[in-house]
Amino acid sequence: MKFATKSLVSRVTERMRQTKFFSSLRLSTLGFQLLLCLLVFLFLLAPSASSQVPSGAEVVSPTVYVSLEPAARGSSFQIAVVMKIRPGFHVNAREKSADYLIATDLKFDLPAGFQAGEVNYPKGTLEKFSFSKTPLNVYQGAVTVRLPITALLTAPLGAQHISLRLRYQACSTEICLPPTTLKLDATINLAANPSDAKPAHPEIFPPK
Repeated sequence: MKFATKSLVSRVTERMRQTKFFSSLRLSTLGFQLLLCLLVFLFLLAPSASSQVPSGAEVVSPTVYVSLEPAARGSSFQIAVVMKIRPGFHVNAREKSADYLIATDLKFDLPAGFQAGEVNYPKGTLEKFSFSKTPLNVYQGAVTVRLPITALLTAPLGAQHISLRLRYQACSTEICLPPTTLKLDATINLAANPSDAKPAHPEIFPPK
Protein backbone atom coordinates (compact mmCIF):
# COMPACT_ATOMS: atom_id res chain seq x y z
CA MET A 1 0.00 0.00 0.00
CA LYS A 2 2.85 2.37 0.82
CA PHE A 3 4.49 1.64 -2.53
CA ALA A 4 1.26 2.17 -4.44
CA THR A 5 0.57 5.43 -2.63
CA LYS A 6 4.11 6.68 -3.24
CA SER A 7 3.79 5.86 -6.94
CA LEU A 8 0.45 7.67 -7.09
CA VAL A 9 1.92 10.73 -5.37
CA SER A 10 4.77 10.79 -7.89
CA ARG A 11 2.39 10.61 -10.83
CA VAL A 12 0.11 13.31 -9.45
CA THR A 13 3.11 15.54 -8.68
CA GLU A 14 4.49 15.22 -12.19
CA ARG A 15 1.08 15.87 -13.74
CA MET A 16 0.61 19.00 -11.63
CA ARG A 17 4.01 20.33 -12.63
CA GLN A 18 3.23 19.77 -16.32
CA THR A 19 -0.18 21.44 -16.14
CA LYS A 20 -0.17 25.10 -17.11
CA PHE A 21 -2.86 25.92 -14.56
CA PHE A 22 -0.84 24.72 -11.61
CA SER A 23 2.44 26.07 -12.96
CA SER A 24 0.89 29.53 -13.13
CA LEU A 25 -0.02 29.42 -9.44
CA ARG A 26 2.63 30.85 -7.10
CA LEU A 27 2.35 28.33 -4.28
CA SER A 28 4.88 28.00 -1.51
CA THR A 29 6.49 24.61 -1.03
CA LEU A 30 4.27 23.97 1.98
CA GLY A 31 1.17 25.10 0.12
CA PHE A 32 2.01 22.86 -2.82
CA GLN A 33 2.47 19.86 -0.53
CA LEU A 34 -0.81 20.49 1.27
CA LEU A 35 -2.70 20.78 -2.01
CA LEU A 36 -1.06 17.60 -3.29
CA CYS A 37 -1.96 15.67 -0.13
CA LEU A 38 -5.57 16.85 -0.35
CA LEU A 39 -5.92 15.72 -3.96
CA VAL A 40 -4.40 12.30 -3.24
CA PHE A 41 -6.61 11.87 -0.15
CA LEU A 42 -9.77 12.64 -2.13
CA PHE A 43 -8.65 10.36 -4.94
CA LEU A 44 -8.15 7.44 -2.57
CA LEU A 45 -11.22 8.08 -0.43
CA ALA A 46 -13.94 8.58 -3.05
CA PRO A 47 -13.92 5.10 -4.66
CA SER A 48 -13.78 3.41 -1.26
CA ALA A 49 -16.70 5.39 0.18
CA SER A 50 -18.93 4.92 -2.85
CA SER A 51 -18.31 1.16 -2.94
CA GLN A 52 -19.36 0.67 0.69
CA VAL A 53 -22.68 2.54 0.61
CA PRO A 54 -25.40 0.67 -1.35
CA SER A 55 -28.24 2.35 -3.17
CA GLY A 56 -31.84 1.99 -2.04
CA ALA A 57 -32.52 -0.26 -5.04
CA GLU A 58 -29.74 -2.62 -3.89
CA VAL A 59 -31.10 -2.91 -0.35
CA VAL A 60 -34.63 -4.07 -1.28
CA SER A 61 -35.31 -6.83 -3.84
CA PRO A 62 -39.03 -6.95 -4.74
CA THR A 63 -40.68 -9.84 -6.58
CA VAL A 64 -44.22 -9.71 -8.03
CA TYR A 65 -46.62 -12.67 -7.86
CA VAL A 66 -50.20 -13.20 -9.14
CA SER A 67 -52.52 -15.61 -7.32
CA LEU A 68 -54.21 -16.96 -10.50
CA GLU A 69 -52.47 -18.30 -13.63
CA PRO A 70 -54.42 -17.77 -15.73
CA ALA A 71 -57.03 -15.48 -14.25
CA ALA A 72 -60.43 -15.14 -15.92
CA ARG A 73 -63.10 -12.58 -16.63
CA GLY A 74 -65.27 -12.18 -13.56
CA SER A 75 -62.63 -13.58 -11.20
CA SER A 76 -61.03 -11.92 -8.19
CA PHE A 77 -57.38 -12.46 -7.38
CA GLN A 78 -54.40 -10.87 -5.65
CA ILE A 79 -51.13 -9.31 -6.67
CA ALA A 80 -48.37 -9.71 -4.08
CA VAL A 81 -45.12 -7.77 -3.89
CA VAL A 82 -42.60 -9.61 -1.72
CA MET A 83 -39.92 -7.24 -0.42
CA LYS A 84 -36.67 -8.93 0.58
CA ILE A 85 -34.67 -6.46 2.69
CA ARG A 86 -30.91 -6.81 3.03
CA PRO A 87 -29.74 -7.90 6.50
CA GLY A 88 -28.62 -4.93 8.58
CA PHE A 89 -31.20 -2.63 6.95
CA HIS A 90 -34.86 -1.83 7.55
CA VAL A 91 -37.58 0.25 5.88
CA ASN A 92 -40.32 2.23 7.57
CA ALA A 93 -43.61 0.35 7.86
CA ARG A 94 -46.83 1.68 6.35
CA GLU A 95 -47.89 2.87 9.80
CA LYS A 96 -44.94 5.13 10.44
CA SER A 97 -43.75 6.07 13.91
CA ALA A 98 -43.34 9.82 13.23
CA ASP A 99 -44.59 12.36 10.71
CA TYR A 100 -41.13 13.01 9.27
CA LEU A 101 -40.59 9.34 8.34
CA ILE A 102 -41.33 8.06 4.83
CA ALA A 103 -43.79 5.17 4.89
CA THR A 104 -43.69 2.21 2.52
CA ASP A 105 -46.18 2.91 -0.29
CA LEU A 106 -47.48 0.92 -3.27
CA LYS A 107 -49.19 2.75 -6.15
CA PHE A 108 -50.70 1.16 -9.28
CA ASP A 109 -52.14 1.97 -12.71
CA LEU A 110 -54.99 -0.27 -13.87
CA PRO A 111 -55.78 -0.99 -17.51
CA ALA A 112 -59.38 -0.89 -18.70
CA GLY A 113 -61.53 -3.72 -17.41
CA PHE A 114 -59.96 -4.08 -13.97
CA GLN A 115 -60.89 -2.83 -10.51
CA ALA A 116 -58.71 -2.75 -7.40
CA GLY A 117 -59.40 -2.78 -3.69
CA GLU A 118 -57.27 -1.22 -0.96
CA VAL A 119 -53.65 -2.19 -0.68
CA ASN A 120 -53.04 -4.53 2.26
CA TYR A 121 -49.82 -3.72 4.11
CA PRO A 122 -48.36 -6.02 6.76
CA LYS A 123 -47.91 -4.89 10.33
CA GLY A 124 -44.42 -3.74 11.20
CA THR A 125 -42.42 -4.52 14.31
CA LEU A 126 -41.29 -2.00 16.89
CA GLU A 127 -37.50 -1.91 17.00
CA LYS A 128 -35.15 0.21 19.11
CA PHE A 129 -32.27 1.94 17.33
CA SER A 130 -29.41 3.95 18.78
CA PHE A 131 -30.33 7.04 16.72
CA SER A 132 -33.94 7.20 18.01
CA LYS A 133 -35.18 7.78 21.54
CA THR A 134 -38.37 5.84 20.83
CA PRO A 135 -38.89 2.48 19.05
CA LEU A 136 -39.66 2.68 15.33
CA ASN A 137 -42.25 0.68 13.40
CA VAL A 138 -40.25 -0.99 10.62
CA TYR A 139 -40.11 -3.85 8.13
CA GLN A 140 -37.12 -6.20 8.20
CA GLY A 141 -36.28 -9.45 6.44
CA ALA A 142 -39.07 -10.33 4.00
CA VAL A 143 -42.53 -8.72 3.96
CA THR A 144 -45.45 -9.03 1.55
CA VAL A 145 -47.71 -6.22 0.30
CA ARG A 146 -50.98 -7.38 -1.30
CA LEU A 147 -53.32 -5.76 -3.82
CA PRO A 148 -56.81 -7.28 -4.48
CA ILE A 149 -57.91 -7.15 -8.13
CA THR A 150 -61.16 -8.00 -9.93
CA ALA A 151 -61.28 -8.65 -13.66
CA LEU A 152 -64.55 -7.37 -15.09
CA LEU A 153 -66.53 -9.19 -17.77
CA THR A 154 -65.35 -6.52 -20.21
CA ALA A 155 -61.64 -7.02 -19.48
CA PRO A 156 -59.53 -7.75 -22.57
CA LEU A 157 -58.25 -11.30 -22.97
CA GLY A 158 -54.65 -12.41 -23.07
CA ALA A 159 -51.64 -10.87 -21.37
CA GLN A 160 -52.48 -7.66 -19.49
CA HIS A 161 -50.10 -5.50 -17.49
CA ILE A 162 -50.63 -3.62 -14.24
CA SER A 163 -47.91 -1.06 -13.53
CA LEU A 164 -46.76 -0.79 -9.91
CA ARG A 165 -44.61 1.78 -8.10
CA LEU A 166 -43.06 0.77 -4.79
CA ARG A 167 -41.70 3.65 -2.67
CA TYR A 168 -39.73 3.24 0.55
CA GLN A 169 -36.74 4.53 2.47
CA ALA A 170 -34.07 2.10 3.65
CA CYS A 171 -31.93 2.76 6.71
CA SER A 172 -29.30 0.97 8.76
CA THR A 173 -28.15 1.79 12.28
CA GLU A 174 -25.65 4.23 10.75
CA ILE A 175 -27.19 5.79 7.62
CA CYS A 176 -30.50 6.51 5.91
CA LEU A 177 -30.48 6.21 2.14
CA PRO A 178 -32.47 8.59 -0.08
CA PRO A 179 -36.11 7.54 -0.70
CA THR A 180 -36.38 5.04 -3.54
CA THR A 181 -39.19 4.37 -6.04
CA LEU A 182 -39.05 1.12 -8.00
CA LYS A 183 -41.20 0.53 -11.07
CA LEU A 184 -42.64 -3.00 -11.20
CA ASP A 185 -44.94 -4.90 -13.52
CA ALA A 186 -47.62 -7.50 -12.84
CA THR A 187 -48.55 -9.61 -15.87
CA ILE A 188 -52.10 -11.00 -15.85
CA ASN A 189 -52.98 -13.75 -18.32
CA LEU A 190 -56.74 -13.47 -18.72
CA ALA A 191 -58.98 -16.28 -19.97
CA ALA A 192 -62.62 -15.97 -21.01
CA ASN A 193 -64.20 -18.70 -18.86
CA PRO A 194 -64.10 -18.62 -15.04
CA SER A 195 -63.47 -22.38 -15.03
CA ASP A 196 -60.11 -21.75 -16.71
CA ALA A 197 -58.74 -19.80 -13.71
CA LYS A 198 -56.08 -21.76 -11.81
CA PRO A 199 -54.52 -21.00 -8.39
CA ALA A 200 -50.80 -20.22 -8.49
CA HIS A 201 -47.93 -19.74 -6.03
CA PRO A 202 -49.47 -21.45 -2.98
CA GLU A 203 -46.36 -20.54 -0.98
CA ILE A 204 -47.44 -16.88 -1.30
CA PHE A 205 -51.22 -17.39 -1.47
CA PRO A 206 -52.05 -20.34 0.81
CA PRO A 207 -55.43 -21.98 0.17
CA LYS A 208 -58.17 -20.79 2.49
